[in-house]
Amino acid sequence: MRSLRSVVDRLIGLSNILGSVALALVTIVILIDVIGRYFGAPLRGAQDIGQMGMVIIVFGGMAYCGRHGGHIAIDIFENAFPPRMNRVIDICVAFLGVVLFGAVAWKVIQSAQLSLMLNLATNIIQLPKAWFQWALAGFSILTALGMFLRGLELILREDRRAEHKEAMP
Repeated sequence: MRSLRSVVDRLIGLSNILGSVALALVTIVILIDVIGRYFGAPLRGAQDIGQMGMVIIVFGGMAYCGRHGGHIAIDIFENAFPPRMNRVIDICVAFLGVVLFGAVAWKVIQSAQLSLMLNLATNIIQLPKAWFQWALAGFSILTALGMFLRGLELILREDRRAEHKEAMP
């Protein structure tokens, strides 16, 4: 279990790095585009790069959130429920996330195959859409795997969310 956790955590770290690089790239592209617009020469393809970059930014960080229980949670009733019930809810949510992100990956893989078949690309600079769809599918699979491990750890009494909450100021 530890070796699987280590591999998955490293892959999640890599996805975070890719998301961070994409964020920096999109920020630079937008900055260059805005400056260029001021001088009457906007950056060609800035919209395409921004849209496709958002796929990497959002889904690159999604696995980290899923692995550490960082997704949005409504805890209105958390104090009213006994700890065991909260734990069962956390386990169910983790496995529901596995199903949801697995479904996202499955549908995006089908969409990527269609994009390859039809040679779909972005409007302005013709970036192949399938590349970004494959990335989204990979990030979704990684998110599902991270949430699956989280669910298993919760079942085995290794609640990493509690560790994460303690580490927060």
